[in-house]
Amino acid sequence: MTLPDLPVRAVLPELEAALDAHGTAVLVAPPGTGKTTLVPLALDNGEGRVIVAEPRRLAARAAAARMASLLGERVGETVGYSVRGDRKVSSSTRIEVVTSGLLVRRVQGDPELSGVSTVLLDECHERHLDADLLLALLLDVRAGLRDDLRLLATSATVASGRLAALLGDAPVITAHARTYPVDVSYSPPARGERIEATVARVIHKALSEGDGDVLAFLPGAGEIARVSGLLSSLDADVLPLHGRLSAAHQDDALRPRARRRVVLSTSVAESSLTVPGVRAVVDCGLSRVPRVDHRRGLPGLATVRVSAAVAEQRAGRAGREAPGRAYRCWAAHEQGSLPAYPEPEIRTAELARFALELACWSTPDGSGLAWWDPPGEGALAAGRALLTTLGATAEDGTVTERGRKMAGLGLHPRLARALLDGAARTNARSAAEVVALLDSGGTLTDLEAELRRVRSDERWKRDVRRLSQLVPDGGDASDPALVVALAHPERLARRRSAGTPVYLMAGGTAAELPRGSGLADVEWLAVAEATRDPGRAQGIIRLAAPADEDLAVRAAPNLMSTVDEVQWSSGDVVARSVRRLGAITLSEKPLRSPSPDAIRAALLDGLRTEGLGLLRWSEDGKRLRERLAFLHRVRGAPWPAVSDTELLSTLDSWLDLGSARRRSDLAALDAGAALRGLLPWPEASRLDELAPDRLEVPSGSRIRVDYSGEQPVLAVKLQETFGWLATPELAGVPVVLHLLSPAGRPAAVTADLESFWRNGYAAVRADLRGRYPKHPWPEDPLNAAPTRRTSRGQSIS
Repeated sequence: MTLPDLPVRAVLPELEAALDAHGTAVLVAPPGTGKTTLVPLALDNGEGRVIVAEPRRLAARAAAARMASLLGERVGETVGYSVRGDRKVSSSTRIEVVTSGLLVRRVQGDPELSGVSTVLLDECHERHLDADLLLALLLDVRAGLRDDLRLLATSATVASGRLAALLGDAPVITAHARTYPVDVSYSPPARGERIEATVARVIHKALSEGDGDVLAFLPGAGEIARVSGLLSSLDADVLPLHGRLSAAHQDDALRPRARRRVVLSTSVAESSLTVPGVRAVVDCGLSRVPRVDHRRGLPGLATVRVSAAVAEQRAGRAGREAPGRAYRCWAAHEQGSLPAYPEPEIRTAELARFALELACWSTPDGSGLAWWDPPGEGALAAGRALLTTLGATAEDGTVTERGRKMAGLGLHPRLARALLDGAARTNARSAAEVVALLDSGGTLTDLEAELRRVRSDERWKRDVRRLSQLVPDGGDASDPALVVALAHPERLARRRSAGTPVYLMAGGTAAELPRGSGLADVEWLAVAEATRDPGRAQGIIRLAAPADEDLAVRAAPNLMSTVDEVQWSSGDVVARSVRRLGAITLSEKPLRSPSPDAIRAALLDGLRTEGLGLLRWSEDGKRLRERLAFLHRVRGAPWPAVSDTELLSTLDSWLDLGSARRRSDLAALDAGAALRGLLPWPEASRLDELAPDRLEVPSGSRIRVDYSGEQPVLAVKLQETFGWLATPELAGVPVVLHLLSPAGRPAAVTADLESFWRNGYAAVRADLRGRYPKHPWPEDPLNAAPTRRTSRGQSIS
């Protein structure tokens, strides 16, 4: 066999020597060098099968087809492939291309990889979750079971140091691509222009400025469809290329044509595939990457900006066969702010399925494995917790027999649970139909209507056939809502009240049906998809099926609880026995004999919720609190703080609830009497000395002191203070004197009596003696007798 003259041929002898000597190697080779197709053919030495692990199904199929064509054979002879739902191999197959996820499952079933001599891990730089996991497992296999297993990791980027170290300081071999110059320009969106419109506009420009085909990168199938619609009048063949297409449509997009082509592709064409005839690349600058899909509670995709490395790879596609042009749909100044490399999925993705594979490998926390980047602790812990809830693992994290069955289905654990249990309770096909829909997502709110809509979709029908063959049939029933509830028991939802579209889900989140959903009259829903925008109090139900209470109880018995509750609710103590499904109350009845401790706790909660005003505060009680507050403010400890915050936080130390059982009982409790329990001893004996309730003034009257302000205040008729020179002090703080007119209004306010008699009294006397002639206004108040009477002997108090 004569291999094509591609750049990787020059390093094949060095590569084979490195693998023979070290057992591991890293091949750095840009796209188009032949690393995916020529290297496996060269490594086939007849001593065992060569396995090529690709991150995507489309790339796996394309690589196998290319290698088979080089041999002049059909796929499935010397070269075959295995992807989810599709396999073409035979007894003569010596080179097999598989997806990384499928190879993880194969290693789990046969850790020694019997009959395999070499594993080539392609496109490692893309840092897919399955690929990182596969690398860790294979390194463990080499360390403990198969030190003769040859591992070759390939990367399109030069950041290979960490990868080589993981492979035991493996040799790094570099193949340099023969590329043509690519002219890069920037065409950012116009103001208010959607990215699809920008891409369509720039494609027109690319076709007008040069020859050859155009390869445009878009984040997903939805954007591809919209751009395709905008190019309907184009004088060229517009071809989509993404993973959801049938194999025939994917092959069609990769096949040259007589007319010019515009290939609208997702990231599948970045490095794993060669699209012949391309002279121009239009890059939207966006990519879909794994994130937690909170809408479906499953692994999902988020749209992010591409990295600089990815942008460089995309542009390079224009210079494979001749000089080319790359059009970037962003501003030139934004280029410098792009991240250098893509974020590894292991740092950002939902990890429940990943955690199940680790449990099957008997290392639930991933310890003992060599990681390029270790999984995030929080995401892994969340994934492990879900596995325990689903019965896939025991409390200690070890995998159960049920968990091994779930892992073997190749689905997210939630969907695996729904398929297994749904098939047993209904029938295999019915469960498979719902699971296939949940795995791909829907467009209508009514799940049953969505099922009717997709029955003509060939991809969905293939998935249903494949899934239904994985599980035994349980009967002939059909219950889509039950299957949904098995996947998402925490999303079982009950309408809050008749006539409202708002539902409470078992997980505690409120969600609303969109207008016109057709489900508004249903009391119970099994919710498959829901979203909640930032800042919104409740979510929006996107996909759901009608359910009922009986179904909810059958689907989620672990969420059922019956508890006695004694709570402060709606302004009083409420004691009841409540039956719930998660956060949803199913029924309740009064609790006849709640425990005294529970009642006390509820009353204390009521006080903390509504405040100390629930207690009875007599005038003496209020004044005691003010006196204590004054002493705490000026003397500190041991005089207690008696603010609302302090008293509410220390209720147990001063408030005896006695036989109180309800709000009305609180209103009968004397808070002042209870507060005396906070008086410090022996200092309490000095309370009347440091903060007396009343002060005696020169007239002999005992006047009540006001402690409600920052300083104590004494309001006294001016005539009762004649001869009083020294301002009184309490706990070292001068008393503020409000010297009152005969009408009881402040004539003067002072904390310095001596200064008032000397400087202020004359003005007060001149102002008031004419208005109050019956009262004494001596010229010399310091030597006048204080009095509570008028000049004629009548009382003035």
